[in-house]
Amino acid sequence: MPEVVDHVAVARLYGEPLFAMPQDLYIPPDALEVFLEAFQGPLDLLLYLIRKQNFNILDIPMAALTRQYLSYVDEIRTRNLELAAEYLLMAAMLIEIKSRMLLPPKKVAEGQEPEDPRAELVRRLLEYEQMKLAAAKLNEVPQFGRDFLRAQVFIEQSLQPRFPDVHVVELQQAWADILKRAKLVQHHKISREELSVREHMSIVLRRLQGKRFVEFENLFEPEQGVPVLVVTFIALLELAKETLIEITQAEAFAPIYVRLAYTPT
Repeated sequence: MPEVVDHVAVARLYGEPLFAMPQDLYIPPDALEVFLEAFQGPLDLLLYLIRKQNFNILDIPMAALTRQYLSYVDEIRTRNLELAAEYLLMAAMLIEIKSRMLLPPKKVAEGQEPEDPRAELVRRLLEYEQMKLAAAKLNEVPQFGRDFLRAQVFIEQSLQPRFPDVHVVELQQAWADILKRAKLVQHHKISREELSVREHMSIVLRRLQGKRFVEFENLFEPEQGVPVLVVTFIALLELAKETLIEITQAEAFAPIYVRLAYTPT
């Protein structure tokens, strides 16, 4: 412990109070520098000085502005000569404007006002301020990657497609469409005909033989009349009941397909 313990410690090192700075402590020259304002260029610095002193931008007091500007340039020249080059160019422009204002104005035609040496500088400052305000508004707009991220969801899908089951209502609708078309081509001839469901079951099986899929509508021949269509439809229902055929549909409202049932060997 130090001899004098009632003094206030200047720092703490590994939790222990430090009452005096070490003699061998090295502090780099730039370590304790604090930049109160950061400027994007000479125009940004000029605009800052004008707004800070509440100067009228249309009637700039060049003497006061030039003096404040040169004091800042002298400060940055001691630290960064490359950065000061751009500011020195603006300083030369300010001195030129100041010197031109000390000279008598040039004679102009009667009724015209003499040109103000500050006009070009004022125009550049107003344009820069307008662009700076526009950039600040754009920066307030939410940006992707800074203010929000795009949501991503990964869904694992099976490699084997699974077709939805065919419902009775869909079969009824498909059957109603076939009947509707059959009425457009039917013949108004009344005759008695005996039709066999088993025979049409065999006809359907023969038509499906050797084919991967057959569209439901292609199994009917509307020109044969409504009785044949009815028996063919009943034959399809019987074949489906006996699991001799499979009726599938890729998605809702998609065409209905019929194929022979798979029989493992």
